[in-house]
Amino acid sequence: MLTRKQHELLMYIHERIKETGVSPSFDEMKEALDLASKSGIHRLITALEERGFLRRLPHRARALEVTKLPEQATAAAPPRGRSAFRPQVIENAGGGPAPANDSRELPVLGKIAAGTPIEAIQHERDRLQVPESILGAGEHYVLEVQGDSMIHAGILDGDYVVIRKANAANSGEIVVALVMGEEATLKRLRKKGASIALEAANPAYETRIFGPDQVQVQGKLVGLIRRYH
Repeated sequence: MLTRKQHELLMYIHERIKETGVSPSFDEMKEALDLASKSGIHRLITALEERGFLRRLPHRARALEVTKLPEQATAAAPPRGRSAFRPQVIENAGGGPAPANDSRELPVLGKIAAGTPIEAIQHERDRLQVPESILGAGEHYVLEVQGDSMIHAGILDGDYVVIRKANAANSGEIVVALVMGEEATLKRLRKKGASIALEAANPAYETRIFGPDQVQVQGKLVGLIRRYH
């Protein structure tokens, strides 16, 4: 049984290796888990090694190998916050909204690019029933994903992303970002000194770097609805 932090770190390492082909640095792990020092990361990695989830590869820098994943990793979404690497997915086999005993009707505000940014968010064009279990407090809306730049984060072309309205985000969170006041895109936000990086989850797309006044956060990803036609 893993602790919450051990589970978060293991899933973070797993996702970064899938996205980039290499394990993250200790600084990146420290930032992702919001720890004060790298010594805490060392302790977590040692614990994961002892439990058989990680293996250090000798004679290679930044060389960690995920040898297995906890069973719950395939059945539940990771915790939200800085370590929210995959959204909670509500799968729907039909054409209508996903059924739920306790749901909320949210506006679909158009398409969002998971690729090259497209035009800014449009006006309401539809409504979807979304389970309250993935929402929580705050105001929410839904966008249809267009593009494949976030596929390694589990977000596919044609999915519907559930967004909580927000004007700020932590480094590592997936956000709706308005670029230059004109284009909206769905990307992972990284804070790099005074700059802001919008990072894809697909190696075919480059990370784009902007000044702090060039990117406006319009919301944070909290869930995902997938329809099957």
